[in-house]
Amino acid sequence: MDPDASGGWRFAQCFGDKGDVEDITEADIISTVEFDSTGNYLATGDKGGRVVLFERNDMKKGCEYKFYTEFQSHEPEFDYLKSLEIEEKINKIRWCRRQNAAHFLLSTNDKTIKLWKVFQKPVQVVSESNLSDGTRALSPPSSRAHLRLPRMQQQDVITAAVPRKVYSNAHAYHIHSIAVNSDQETFISADDLRINLWNLNISDQSFNIVDIKPANMEELTEVITAAEFHPTQCNLFMYSSSKSNIKLADMRDSALCDRHAKLFEEEEDPTNRSFFSEIISSISDVKFSHDGRYILSRDYLSLKIWDINMESRPVKTIPIHDHLRGKLCDLYENDCIFDKFECTWSGDDKNVLTGSYHNYLRIFDVETANDIVLQADKSAFKAKKIGGPLPGNAKFGGKNGVRPGGLKDQMQLETLDFNKKILHASWHPRENTIAIAATNNLFLYSAA
Repeated sequence: MDPDASGGWRFAQCFGDKGDVEDITEADIISTVEFDSTGNYLATGDKGGRVVLFERNDMKKGCEYKFYTEFQSHEPEFDYLKSLEIEEKINKIRWCRRQNAAHFLLSTNDKTIKLWKVFQKPVQVVSESNLSDGTRALSPPSSRAHLRLPRMQQQDVITAAVPRKVYSNAHAYHIHSIAVNSDQETFISADDLRINLWNLNISDQSFNIVDIKPANMEELTEVITAAEFHPTQCNLFMYSSSKSNIKLADMRDSALCDRHAKLFEEEEDPTNRSFFSEIISSISDVKFSHDGRYILSRDYLSLKIWDINMESRPVKTIPIHDHLRGKLCDLYENDCIFDKFECTWSGDDKNVLTGSYHNYLRIFDVETANDIVLQADKSAFKAKKIGGPLPGNAKFGGKNGVRPGGLKDQMQLETLDFNKKILHASWHPRENTIAIAATNNLFLYSAA
């Protein structure tokens, strides 16, 4: 699985309205994207509360997807006790491992998590009855002896989505993370101050396993920003905080995991301290590598890779937004400094991916930190080819065609559009195919 074997990444597909940014309705903006464990299915959620599923198209040679089904997962609500509007926006989707012909996936908005069952359902119609033989109308039977039982016949097969469980009323604050355990029986949900453990089959109770809420809210100094289960050890999970640390917790230690087993934190260089230090060091996403050995974390300006056996400092720090250090004042003024970028590992853990502004995304080789810059851009539809290797990086041959100056140099320019940003992405578990949410479009890229 070598991404540069055929000269780099190519634009493969795009779903969604390809009109101008100005014409986009808020409800159509994609808010989460997730491959299932096989890579044959892909889910997106949007701000309008809809979930759209895509299925791999086996008729095509490459890794190509087709529309599978769409359903309304969440509706806007109003909390009358708190006079609070609850948005329908889907914050996260997580697939459960497939056990039978049906698909199960969890989706959540700010307050309510739902377990959806998606399955093929045959539609049957009455083919014969006392008044029809299926082709023509019959006169009513003249006696009881002539009465016949109606017969059913399968007419069509539809894809149905039904909510099997609704997990609600367990979070006082907005849910930002859900993660399914490797035992496929439990999952966690996290908000700013608490993490709850649920059994998939029990929707009316959950166990609070982390609570960092202080007795006096004026003493609040940090919030939970992301939470994730270990991929193989069902007793381990981690959560990141706005104080630039990651805590690894073991559910075997105690019922309440407030005492962490490990703390991953890097000492801050006092010479670099500024007004924005606390904001830009807040971790927006954490992911375990597939083998569970490493942790990938994303803060505003960088990616960090941690060895699970070394807590004092990351084994690698990869700068993403160094060119934005001089613009932090502007980014604070327009609220972009609070953007929460996600990060993800490749299926073989050899590469990592994260997004940036102006619809740029960056893929890094974990060993060499060599990177490829791509742009999820509307011009990809016309060109059918995008990105290209970086200047001075001979490793990624020239088949894609180098743009003058390269995308990496273009990222440094003043003309970045901060309204276009790649916050959400997912990597196919077995192939070099990535799904990128760019405003209201879903882009797919592949590397041979």
